[in-house]
Amino acid sequence: MQDFINVILPIPIEKLFTYKVTEEEAKLLKPGMRVAVPFGKSKIYTALVFEIHNTPPTVYEAKQIDQILEDHPVVTQVQLKFWHWLAQYYMCSLGEVFRAAVPSALLLESETLILRNDRADLEENDLLDDEFMVFEALQHQSILRVQEISDILDKKNIIPVLNRLLKKNIIFLKEEMYEQYKPKLVRYVQLGKSHRSEENLEALLNGMTRAPKQSQVVLTLFQLQAVTKKPVKVSDLENASNSSSAIIKTLIDKGILEEQFVQTDRVVYEGGDETETLKSLNDFQKEALKDIKGSFKDNKVVLLHGVTSSGKTEVYVKLIEEYVNQGKQALYLLPEIALTTQLISRLQAYFGEKVAVYHSKYNVQERVEVWNNVLENKPVAQIVIGARSALFLPFNDLGLVIVDEEHESSFKQYDPAPRYHARDAAIVLGNLHGSDILLGSATPSVESFYNVKVGKYGYAHIERRYGNVLMPDMELVDIKEQSRKKRMKGHFSERLLEEITETLDNGEQVILFQNRRGYAPIMECTTCGHAPQCPNCDVSLTYHQHRKQLRCHYCSYHIALQETCQACGNATLDTKGFGTEQVEQELNTLFPKANVGRMDLDTTRGKHGYEKIITSFEQQEIDILVGTQMLTKGLDFRNVNLVGIMNADSLLNFPDFRAHERSFQLLTQVAGRAGRTKKRGKVIIQSYNPNHRILQQVTTNDYLEMFQEQIYERQQYKYPPINRIIKITFKHKDYNKLNEAAEWFAKSLRNSFGGNVLGPEYPPVARIRNQYIKNVIVKIGENYSLVKTKNSIKRIEKSFNAISYYRGVRVIYNVDHI
Repeated sequence: MQDFINVILPIPIEKLFTYKVTEEEAKLLKPGMRVAVPFGKSKIYTALVFEIHNTPPTVYEAKQIDQILEDHPVVTQVQLKFWHWLAQYYMCSLGEVFRAAVPSALLLESETLILRNDRADLEENDLLDDEFMVFEALQHQSILRVQEISDILDKKNIIPVLNRLLKKNIIFLKEEMYEQYKPKLVRYVQLGKSHRSEENLEALLNGMTRAPKQSQVVLTLFQLQAVTKKPVKVSDLENASNSSSAIIKTLIDKGILEEQFVQTDRVVYEGGDETETLKSLNDFQKEALKDIKGSFKDNKVVLLHGVTSSGKTEVYVKLIEEYVNQGKQALYLLPEIALTTQLISRLQAYFGEKVAVYHSKYNVQERVEVWNNVLENKPVAQIVIGARSALFLPFNDLGLVIVDEEHESSFKQYDPAPRYHARDAAIVLGNLHGSDILLGSATPSVESFYNVKVGKYGYAHIERRYGNVLMPDMELVDIKEQSRKKRMKGHFSERLLEEITETLDNGEQVILFQNRRGYAPIMECTTCGHAPQCPNCDVSLTYHQHRKQLRCHYCSYHIALQETCQACGNATLDTKGFGTEQVEQELNTLFPKANVGRMDLDTTRGKHGYEKIITSFEQQEIDILVGTQMLTKGLDFRNVNLVGIMNADSLLNFPDFRAHERSFQLLTQVAGRAGRTKKRGKVIIQSYNPNHRILQQVTTNDYLEMFQEQIYERQQYKYPPINRIIKITFKHKDYNKLNEAAEWFAKSLRNSFGGNVLGPEYPPVARIRNQYIKNVIVKIGENYSLVKTKNSIKRIEKSFNAISYYRGVRVIYNVDHI
């Protein structure tokens, strides 16, 4: 009987593909193992075995697999269930989940090799210049890679040349798999067996009187080995003996030293064996911990609502310790990589090498190592801390899932698919593992707090800051009035400048929040009103003074700063609005003696970008830190006494049903960075409309009032958490085709769902990267089945794709749109 396997391919196709395997291969294979399979005309992909069976496919002839890539599964059964749920819930394919979940180094791609055809019968005169260059190169080397041919011809597009050579039968192509992940091997040396006794060593050194450098290396190695009794790293030996690798190589060649290679992880805990003892909890934290454990017994997800600086992290650490002592794994999710840098050192102080870190700033090699350590349940990965992608790791015995700052919109993945929300997905993952799940925030999302109110979640509350420090003193400044009286210095009110001066005089630090990077959002001609626009997107270009550039924040298009207006030719260009770069420049003028730092997407691009800024601020090398919302997320600075919010109105006036909730969360969080030790902090919020309800609620820290108002509004207008939302986005480069397609789809949706369909409507930025965009929102009431609704939408999509005119229009689903 013929054996078959169904595999998941890392491409966006709905169905699993079936391949033939031999009886021996079928015995070896298990779900979760990787295999290389041919797909399409010549491509070879890494696929994942989903199931093994005996049913041949009915529509096509099954191909044979290319090779088995390992002898054990790299993906667990629980992971496969989790992926299946993600694909169904977020309306995408299993292949898209596979591609997003697995480190790209495990997704081997095939590479096209160009081989010469020795039987080719040709006249060299028949070849064009570029063809002859490839032909000549193949005479010296029988196989060439695409990149090598590109270098030979010094051009990027070499496909036409290869096509011509194929037609002339001079070359043929072959696909070959190549492994991206290579283990890191560290080189160690030790004395050869015959020289390890003191007598033999003495005889050796006496015979090396003419080679003092070599004798120095041998002597140093003997001394190092006497202490450790182990082989010594070549790099350590070089430093200790002050010699070069060439001398060590000579000694190895002579057989005096023996070398060996040891596989090691790229990211290794550098601390010592000593770990700190956990801080003892205060009464409020103990009470919260008791409530959390009580809800865990009822198998409930628990929301820990603790004001900023109330010591939620200590509660998390206490819980992690209990699960680690039971030998279970713990997952600690954070919304922002910037946050992990501060927390890693804190967790490592308590748990040492048991802490593994996983996020996108790590390279693919490092991520594979963490993946393997978690899969093998090694002690070095018992606690995993990371951003949303850490959800996909192959946990075996997950006991605890913590989602910190659970209200954060950064937990939502926007592109590419799966467009999942890490908080919601973490709850499902925890349930599949039978883990306890804790969500934490100072400003919980309306959805999570609503789940507490209806009894779905457990609840624990810490109302006091750690050490009974008072909540910061908040003050609203009316900058409309100040501007009218001409009392503003740049974008600073008198009040904010007074407070900054006083704080700096006291040797304390300041954080200033402005939610726009760059120097100014718009560069405008004061004569004709023209503002430079991005040619690919419907947005004006942002001025970045540091680089003397105008940049698009959507597609990264940039041009040099224009001296004159492109429309009327006058040199009357002026900036409108302001970003972090402009605030930084104004501060350098106003406070020339202060060290000013900036933390936004432009200054944190490198792998250690966040770390450098956060560390220098912690060590008080920076006096004033200006930043975007990266600053708001749970960072803990001990010496910050003043927080200034440059313009609160830009947050409030946003076309989104969550704008007010977001503003409350963002302003409360950024205010919470002030006065976290003994002294009460100060927060100054500049606004043109200081009487706005949200700003009043922020100053009184009235979360409940904000929640009740938001819930009332959302009940009236049928928004989450009362109703579910699916946002359907249509993209195409042809404006008219997009309009027609979106209208057709929306009309079909209205036939099924009536008035619960909004749109199609253009978003505020209606064209990005030359693609026009239109959105339709489907609201799903409490009484409607989410599964049936999705099935209806998928049926409409099938009919839509059957219309050839609409086939090029891309349809994107965003379930639980944020």
